[in-house]
Amino acid sequence: MSAASRSDLDVLREAIRETGVSRWAVVRAVLAGTMALGSAVGLAAVAAWLIAKAAQMPSPADIALAATIVRFFGISRGLFRYLERLASHDAALRGVVTLRERAYSRLAGSDAHRILGLRRGDIVARMGADLDAIGDVLVRAVIPVAVAVTVSAISVGIVAAILPLAGAVLAVCLVLAGAVPAVLTARSARIAAVVGTRARAEVSAAALSAMDGATEHRVWGTRGEAAEALARADVESERSHELAARPAAWAAGSQALFSGIALVALVAMGVMAVHAGDLDGPLAAVVALLPLAAFEAVGAVPPAVQQYFRSAAAARRLAELTDDADAAGQASATSEASTPDAASLALDGLSVAWPGMTPTPPVTATVAPGEVLAVVGRSGVGKTTMLATIAGALPPAAGSVRIGGTDASPALTGSVVAMTAEDAHVFGTTVLENLRVARGDVDEAEAWDALTLVGLDGWVRSLPDGIGTELGAGGRTVSGGERRRLLLARTSLVPAPVVLIDEPAEHLDDAGADALRAMVTRMRGEGRTVVLVTHDLSLLDLADSVVTLDD
Repeated sequence: MSAASRSDLDVLREAIRETGVSRWAVVRAVLAGTMALGSAVGLAAVAAWLIAKAAQMPSPADIALAATIVRFFGISRGLFRYLERLASHDAALRGVVTLRERAYSRLAGSDAHRILGLRRGDIVARMGADLDAIGDVLVRAVIPVAVAVTVSAISVGIVAAILPLAGAVLAVCLVLAGAVPAVLTARSARIAAVVGTRARAEVSAAALSAMDGATEHRVWGTRGEAAEALARADVESERSHELAARPAAWAAGSQALFSGIALVALVAMGVMAVHAGDLDGPLAAVVALLPLAAFEAVGAVPPAVQQYFRSAAAARRLAELTDDADAAGQASATSEASTPDAASLALDGLSVAWPGMTPTPPVTATVAPGEVLAVVGRSGVGKTTMLATIAGALPPAAGSVRIGGTDASPALTGSVVAMTAEDAHVFGTTVLENLRVARGDVDEAEAWDALTLVGLDGWVRSLPDGIGTELGAGGRTVSGGERRRLLLARTSLVPAPVVLIDEPAEHLDDAGADALRAMVTRMRGEGRTVVLVTHDLSLLDLADSVVTLDD
């Protein structure tokens, strides 16, 4: 069932289940939190009794035990608060790690159609802040509300044991102090959560766009537009915070109101009970002052409601990616099972374009397994768009693409068809892990073979830790030629039968061009189909056929 057809609660529940957090981990955190706030309630009750009893001038021996209990509750409150934070954050952080791993695994095995429609900043927001928000629902919503319920029940029980009518009044006030702020918060919090989540994603997308394209913005004189886009996103983010602040203020006010009503009512009832001879002074003090600590628990309800809506919005945004990934993975398995000759490629009057753009001239070509097709044309004519269409990430504007006799579709992307973009990312990890992007089970022997194929083995051996040397994110610590060869080595390890390569000769010298030829020759020998997009016409001798997108 897709995320759109499910309620927010169902989507969030599914996300929480995906974290793998056990019920015992949550119960452990709730117990520790209950002990922490329960110690505060016990401290207030015993301290009130001790103060009132001391006013009666008893012997020190009469109040020695109470003083010891006060010290116990004072120390245990901090201790159990630490244990509660330790338990809740440990469960939440482990859950987020598990959820992030599962989300990445689903996306890695899915088609690229959904992701290509998103900006990098939006992807970063969904796979970063949204995942963290799902983890926060445990720490800031589920556990605090559970603690509030248990501590409120304990407080009511203590007061009811002393003065039943006062216990009933305290119970009503606690329920109202939890329910009314929750209702006041819910509607505005829902709006603020949706707007706030989108606003944070927009800020992330605008900031990344401004930073990543700083050079291009400077060249084209568009830095002002980029700054204005970021400023608009920031204003929208501030507005979302204001929307969330208003209900929080009303909720805090209503809680203070019900807390005051409970305090005044219980003080009055305690005084009347003393005058009637039903209670002694120390117990009346317990009845009167215990609400001050009891209402500390329900103070977490409004923030918990806000966190619920934030987490539900984040879970829905994440589900929009991972649900598509699951469906794509199932379709991919079916497609692979029905594609016996997956390496053959046929373009029949294919014309491509992104929405709102002019379609390219139609091209027709047939590429058998082990052959190479070159796509040429002027800059901006649509060569990379054609690769995206062949990969199944973009529907054709006209004509068709068939791979192994099957129409190209998102289900084939990543399994039958693999694409190496011109700006493919070099990750801030080791050389070996960068090669494992192509195939997760690549061992060191295979990695060295790929590096030797593209002539990078000598350079890698000269690095401080060899193949285990960590590279800077984005390849900023390596030269343009080394980066391109590393990407070629990664491409040679791709297991897909159809490999699409965008501008592989950029930044390559003669030795690098020879490495490219060696890689393509190996792929041909393996019976794989290769599609090259290039401006370098000297590489056309590698191709069995050439198509041009120029008129």
